[in-house]
Amino acid sequence: MIQATESVANSIPVLMYHRVSQSGDSLTVSPENFESQISWLARNGYITLTADEFARFLHGSTMPRKSVLLTFDDGYLDNYVHAHSILLRYGLNAVMFLVTGRVHDGPFRAIEAQRMEAPRSHQACERLVYDGRADEVTVRWSEVELMRAAATFEFHSHTHSHLRWDQLCANPVRKRQNIALDIEKSKAVLTARLRVGSRHLCWPEGYFDADYIDAAKAAGFDYLYTTRNLRRNVPGSDPLHIHRLVDNGKDAEWLAQKLQRYQDPLWGRAYYWFKRARHFRNEAWS
Repeated sequence: MIQATESVANSIPVLMYHRVSQSGDSLTVSPENFESQISWLARNGYITLTADEFARFLHGSTMPRKSVLLTFDDGYLDNYVHAHSILLRYGLNAVMFLVTGRVHDGPFRAIEAQRMEAPRSHQACERLVYDGRADEVTVRWSEVELMRAAATFEFHSHTHSHLRWDQLCANPVRKRQNIALDIEKSKAVLTARLRVGSRHLCWPEGYFDADYIDAAKAAGFDYLYTTRNLRRNVPGSDPLHIHRLVDNGKDAEWLAQKLQRYQDPLWGRAYYWFKRARHFRNEAWS
């Protein structure tokens, strides 16, 4: 057990990524910049937590001061092609939130061959998904198993469909029914495929309301991940509202500044207090 106070985390940042690609557009970090970040973490003595280790921290368990949780949303193929290889090289690990309805069967694809293909923009990837061609840009179950075996990624829920039922259903009863079915289906698929029940869920597009939270709790999800970055994750933080730092595609210098500010016990607390105050003031004026 960790004894020295200075060696114990007072807060743990959760980083949010989507794609690792040379496409150079939004929601994307280049392989070079991602490796720069991961190399910096490894060189500076950081450890990457599992989702359950992070959950225990929220409930009061001690974790090393230099702890971080890496998360990837959507399950894009380039996570396997680039992020998996980089994490493996440095001995670190991450969480991937899968849209289970997009993941197909089939043999795992050769990483080097995938790297030779021209990178697709994020918009092009989304078009393929909505055209029913998700298998071209999303990880397969065989690749999921390969990454699990290598301990680079663990896998949790990003719902089954990634649809916003609050926008699609005018009838509130139908809305609640569809939310529940969507979340329950993702839980069932993950449990069947991975032979373990996930308790961690990330919201599509970062949106949630009371109906979404109720459905997630009913399905057995106890840790709900947002796209918000208004609070630090500290012991006693609400596990139904986990805040994450959004990667902006930059290199290790950006990451170092973010983590050092986040985990400073005085500056970090003050920074996030002012950030919340500014956010709520802007909301009141809008």
